[in-house]
Amino acid sequence: MDEQALLGLNPNADADFRQRALAYFEQLKISQDAWQVCAEALAQSIYSDDHIKFFCFQVLEHQIKFKYSELTEVQQQLIRETLITWLQAQMLNPQPEKTFIRNKAAQVFALLFVTEYLTKWPKFFFDILSVVDLNPRGVDMYLRILMAVDAELVDRDVVHTSEASYYFALTFEARRNTLLKDTMREQCIPSLVESWYQILQNYQYNNSELTCQCLEVVGAYVSWIDLGLIANERFINMLLGHMSVEVLREEACDCLFEIVNKGMDPIDKTKLVESLCQVLQSAGLFSIDQEDDVDFLARFSKLVNGMGQALIASWTKLIKNGDMKSAQDTLQAIEAKVALMLQLLIHEDDDISSNIIGFCYDYLHILKQLSALSDQQKANVEAIMLAVMKKLTYDEEYNFENEGEDEAMFVEYRKQLKLLLDRLAQVSPELLLASVRRVFNTTLQNWQTTRFMEVEVAIRLLYMLAEALPVSHGAHFSGDVTKATALQDMMRTLVTSGVSAYQHTSVTLEFFETVVRYEKFFAVEPQHIPTVLMAFLDHRGLRHTSPKVRSRTAYLFSRFVKSLNKQMNPFIEDVLNRIQDLLELSPPENGYQALLSSDDQLFIYETAGVLIVNSEYSAERKQVLMRNLLTPLMEKFKVLLEKLMMAQDEDRQMALADCLNHAVGFASRTSKAFSNKQTVKQCGCSEVYLDCLQTFLPALSCPLQKEVLRSGVRTFLHRMIICLEEEVLPFIPSASEHMLKDCEAKDLQEFIPLINQITAKFKTQVSPFLQQMFMPLLHAIFEVLLLPAEENDQSAALEKQMLRRSYFAFLQTVTGSGMSEVIANQGAENVERVLFTVIQGAVDYPDPIAQKTCFIILSKLVELWGGKDGPVGFADFVYKHIVPACFLAPLKQTFDLADAQTVLALSECAVTLKTIHLKR
Repeated sequence: MDEQALLGLNPNADADFRQRALAYFEQLKISQDAWQVCAEALAQSIYSDDHIKFFCFQVLEHQIKFKYSELTEVQQQLIRETLITWLQAQMLNPQPEKTFIRNKAAQVFALLFVTEYLTKWPKFFFDILSVVDLNPRGVDMYLRILMAVDAELVDRDVVHTSEASYYFALTFEARRNTLLKDTMREQCIPSLVESWYQILQNYQYNNSELTCQCLEVVGAYVSWIDLGLIANERFINMLLGHMSVEVLREEACDCLFEIVNKGMDPIDKTKLVESLCQVLQSAGLFSIDQEDDVDFLARFSKLVNGMGQALIASWTKLIKNGDMKSAQDTLQAIEAKVALMLQLLIHEDDDISSNIIGFCYDYLHILKQLSALSDQQKANVEAIMLAVMKKLTYDEEYNFENEGEDEAMFVEYRKQLKLLLDRLAQVSPELLLASVRRVFNTTLQNWQTTRFMEVEVAIRLLYMLAEALPVSHGAHFSGDVTKATALQDMMRTLVTSGVSAYQHTSVTLEFFETVVRYEKFFAVEPQHIPTVLMAFLDHRGLRHTSPKVRSRTAYLFSRFVKSLNKQMNPFIEDVLNRIQDLLELSPPENGYQALLSSDDQLFIYETAGVLIVNSEYSAERKQVLMRNLLTPLMEKFKVLLEKLMMAQDEDRQMALADCLNHAVGFASRTSKAFSNKQTVKQCGCSEVYLDCLQTFLPALSCPLQKEVLRSGVRTFLHRMIICLEEEVLPFIPSASEHMLKDCEAKDLQEFIPLINQITAKFKTQVSPFLQQMFMPLLHAIFEVLLLPAEENDQSAALEKQMLRRSYFAFLQTVTGSGMSEVIANQGAENVERVLFTVIQGAVDYPDPIAQKTCFIILSKLVELWGGKDGPVGFADFVYKHIVPACFLAPLKQTFDLADAQTVLALSECAVTLKTIHLKR
């Protein structure tokens, strides 16, 4: 072997050596006989370097995986002998191989097993067992090989290129794996199980590592072998013995879990679980101590969860089969586990608690189906409820300012608890409401002296009730009087208790979230609106010291104002005055850190717009208020644009362009307040927005930071087309002219939707404009498409593909809006050029989305021009080009009918032919 190249296998080697080693590996993979060199190196232990050994196994792995069928019988025999020789050497070596080499060797053994077991090596396991006997190193390899074989047969995640080959490979592998497992069950599984028993018996007291490995193997195989081989007295007794040995009990737990999880007859399953439980209980494992080993308890919790869910699955089947006597026995068995379940659910370690939630959830599902609950069952429901309320509470260590992995896990755990709470509400809504009300009132009476986590959870529970007790359109305060009264009382307490002033971000946020969640409360008791508005507007909300609170409050405030609608009337001017400073555009040079980010300010601008538009003021008053809101933006915009034109430093240019973009975005956002009932015209605000347009459009001719500026103005134009309707039309020609200057693929791609929007909305009104700008737009598109690009430049290729799609979408919009004259009036030569690009798009580019669009354009043109009075020469074009295109496209190799978009393209292709048939 190339010793120099092998030096690069060392992780500490420099980049050149590593590169050389990779190239060498690729070379060996292609080579006909390199694997033999590697096989010899392994069999004769030529190399002592671990990375070279690993490398040799990789070469063998590649040979077996991809080129095994090319080998002769003798060569295949050589690979078998190499592996067995290597295995024999393991028991004689002074030092065991590194774990990563043993795992790789096991993978290679497993690959060979999958390839040869059914044909050439039926004694695979017996040969390995005869080599390893009970030698600890041999047993270690034997168990690793068993795990690798199980991974090949059960855990296969096959990754292939196309969906069709993926599906084929999956079905082939599934059939092969089923055959392998069936053959193993017939020929060797009983002997393997016997070997596991011997290993466990031999090593349980003197080699915990091998014992745990063996337990892992039993757990893996139990899912697909005859359960009777494992679930018998000698095996179960041994496993239960391991449950009281500290170093073995976690693996023993997992192994028992797999046994319990195995599908079987419901009555047998109940008996199995019950016999296990009796022994576990008599061993004292059912009394949980908070101080116990949490790693073990997490596994034990998973086991109890498995047993509980297995019993519930049995109960469900027995009820379905009508066996009420056995179902009743199983239900009693389930009830007997509830006390243990509750101990685990309430455990202070969240992993232990989380592992039992499935059993808890399913148990509540049973109770939901029973016609009446016994006193004990009602007590269980209450106990689960109290456990959930307690476990929802944050602990002291939770880091609110810098949330990491632990915090994310607790948020996920809280979501699981929420599901339990929702299920509790289905079993006993009255009890849930009463419990939450009790906790809420007790906590809020003394919130000043209560720890933040308890205050937060009390408000959180009220918040969660909104989803747990579902109603239509948030109408929590009408209908069921008991519920409405309870919720109303709690909401009144929330807003009048002063808890919004609590000095902890979690409580503050929960307060605002809950207020917004129950916005319908303010329709019933509007007298509380000023109190809540003040909380939003002062240091508790938008002016809080925490940026996180300010940011979330900005969004919630916008929702709150929108939901109250007309009830905001008395407070509009006061609120607008109070948010004045939050609306300021903060230019880059003032160095002043604004309270809100520009994203948060968008919500404040939208809120201001909503307040003005939804008010009961006259159109004149609305116009004055809207002008007051937008004039500062326009003035700042003009100043900043001048500064940008003179700025030399690129960073400063970027900062100024961003600021200009924010100004346009804010103005744009205010327009979201308008609707069909309250249009810009009706509110008398057209003039203000036309002024904005005139202020913003000059930015399009700014030569600096074009992409940022054009993007902002383009978005504003989109909004104005909706809001101002035809009043916007005079501005479109000059805006378009500027946007078509020095543009790149992305600019055009984003400009075309604007033209499409205008075309679809105004149709014939914009026909003259479209006819005028049609060819300039096309020239700009063709110019970009014809630009040479590097062969491997994926992003440039993708940009061109997207631009091509946009171009065809534009033609589709023009033809679909009944304005084929826009194309027809471009002169015969240009019309022909456009038509050929559509034919080319339908046939030559392997892009089914574009092909579909092209066929839609062609069928529309045939429909419009295909009759007797169509343009001169079009009938000829139909027969010479469109008809052939309909056949050439599907015949292309790239036309993949397994792809959904291609099927749609084919459908449009058929429609085109049908239209030709009808018109001609």
